[in-house]
Amino acid sequence: MVAVTLVPPPYVAGPLRLHPFAALRLVPRRVGDPSTGRAFARPYRDVAERLQRWQARGLLERDAHEAVYLHEYSSNGITVRGLVGALDVSRRAIRPSDRAVLPHEGIHPEQADDLADRMDEMQLNPAPILLVHNGTDRLREVQADLAGREPDHEFVDRSQQHHRIWAITDPERLDVIANELASSTALIADGHHRYAAYLRLQRRRPSGPCDSGLAMLVDQRQTPLFLGPIHRTLAGTSFDDMSNAADSIGVQIEVVDEQKAVAGLASDALPVTDGERWGLIRLDHLGDRIAVEVLHQDLLPALPHGPSAIGYHHTVEDALNRAQDGSTVAVLLPAPPVDTVLKVAAADRLLPEKATSFQPKPSLGVLIRPLPAGPAEPS
Repeated sequence: MVAVTLVPPPYVAGPLRLHPFAALRLVPRRVGDPSTGRAFARPYRDVAERLQRWQARGLLERDAHEAVYLHEYSSNGITVRGLVGALDVSRRAIRPSDRAVLPHEGIHPEQADDLADRMDEMQLNPAPILLVHNGTDRLREVQADLAGREPDHEFVDRSQQHHRIWAITDPERLDVIANELASSTALIADGHHRYAAYLRLQRRRPSGPCDSGLAMLVDQRQTPLFLGPIHRTLAGTSFDDMSNAADSIGVQIEVVDEQKAVAGLASDALPVTDGERWGLIRLDHLGDRIAVEVLHQDLLPALPHGPSAIGYHHTVEDALNRAQDGSTVAVLLPAPPVDTVLKVAAADRLLPEKATSFQPKPSLGVLIRPLPAGPAEPS
């Protein structure tokens, strides 16, 4: 297996701030359309001009006034509501108590560099990263009050997401939001590499628009994102390889039938199969770690060889369909509770890559942040 170097992104210092910005918005018939992504494709330096053409054709709207937005979207029976604004990334945390944003996964530096280059060429943040936090009662009241009013925009997009958007421009309400957010700590739910790209852009062009990056902040106790698992397939690994690795680290694979294996998935029991044989890996001594950490930190290094590649799957069916006798095993994983992920991040631990799947994500094009060129970093 080729070693992959992941590094922790820097920590942003508090207070947590979402600044107003004047959004670009694709018209509803373009939101959620798979072809819309082509507007943000290579060559990236042409994206700004491309969007100007879309605006001339009536496919893109520009807000005249800066706002923090309340965006509510519903998909497959789940409704998520969050504040969308320009996240302040201008300061780095020195002490743990200074941190305002907590990553829980490492990043590939070259991928973050590439994303920073793209946004620099496009002159925009095309989509918000997703952050979750536990908001204050007062902040929940403000959002609930807004959600009870007529939205500024409401539509169903091409992917059948239902959207409602309120532009918050009232200074008093913005002050309340700022005050209630100041002491919050947010967890990155989706967008670790884009977050790292924001920080790279801020280093390149400080004291300007790049001091912020587009973010959506969801109150996980009010309208929570669903946290699902991401299962693994291990190419070049057999059932016997997994059994030997488990034995070498002091855990056992209980051989069972398919029904018992799948039904036995739990925080301390991982189903494993090669498509023919089935078992449950019993993790009796997790301590403060979660199952995905034990898999990547203990079990995979103990394999006699491989895996030659790791596959990541959002459904049980997809993972099990890839299992092949003698050549690939599937390992099903449980979803960790959000509070557990928060504790891991607060303790300066990083989970393995693709350890969590926060869903649903908003469609591309609902709120876009223009990024005019700021002053270059002095040489």
